[in-house]
Amino acid sequence: MIGTGETAPDFTLPVAGAAGSTTLTLSSLRPRPVVLYFYPKDDTPGCTLEAIDFTRLADDFAAAGAVVVGISRDTVAKHEKFCAKHDLRIPLVSDEDGAVCAAYGTWVEKKMYGRTSMGIQRATFLIDGTGKVAWVWPTVSVKGHAEEVLAAVHALN
Repeated sequence: MIGTGETAPDFTLPVAGAAGSTTLTLSSLRPRPVVLYFYPKDDTPGCTLEAIDFTRLADDFAAAGAVVVGISRDTVAKHEKFCAKHDLRIPLVSDEDGAVCAAYGTWVEKKMYGRTSMGIQRATFLIDGTGKVAWVWPTVSVKGHAEEVLAAVHALN
């Protein structure tokens, strides 16, 4: 997983939930800080709660000058349904081939009920206005996470 002080890998991916845009390029968001959060799957309990929490605080992140972007391997169509169902107001990008997940180190081997499979590790990266990783949450407990990230955004200023 990439760490604090490293340059955040740039990407251009298809986006849902952002009016008028079909792709999102990370570097185009500079000089604003970016909260890039990786999550396993649309419309699952933890992922839904996390997206709703970031949406609830979207105005606070914007007031602090930051952009919040969610990323998973779900398709744009699934992201659009997810956004509509839960009234999400944050852009969700689709990394269908997993290249960005791999670049950030969030595509990992997971073990559940004795089975091993590959999946996205829930993680969040706070990227400063120069494109450097300022903060990493390598494992995320959803409850209270959005508030913790917002506090870190305020600490950047």
